[in-house]
Amino acid sequence: MKIFLYYIGKPKSREANALAGEYVSRISHSARCEMREVDPRRFVPAAKHPSAVRVYLDPAGARMDSAAFAAWLGKHRDEGRDVVFAVGGADGLPEEWRDGAGSRISLSPMTFPHELARAMLAEQIYRAFTILQGHPYPR
Repeated sequence: MKIFLYYIGKPKSREANALAGEYVSRISHSARCEMREVDPRRFVPAAKHPSAVRVYLDPAGARMDSAAFAAWLGKHRDEGRDVVFAVGGADGLPEEWRDGAGSRISLSPMTFPHELARAMLAEQIYRAFTILQGHPYPR
């Protein structure tokens, strides 16, 4: 399993981006993980990863608690599937990407700066792996 975290736009907060990077480093103990900023005019996740499970963050997407998210991620891990997550920029995700989403999830019904959403998503992925491993982190 490999996890790809794609983000549109440059972060304004180096601290939030560093926090996301810290969680990506922690995830790498459980799965290969890559975090990358992309230009949506030159990159389409569905074209780059046609067989991967694609999940786009969307305020109107499905809501899961951490345990449900861990179970979902564990299912794909057990199947050996790559998982692609995409986080939009200030204007959200490009319209042409939306048809390529396998799933849409919401981190919260609240609105967050996209650079903070990076860190929150990376933390939830890390938390999911610790739940699956029975690690004391998520308590």
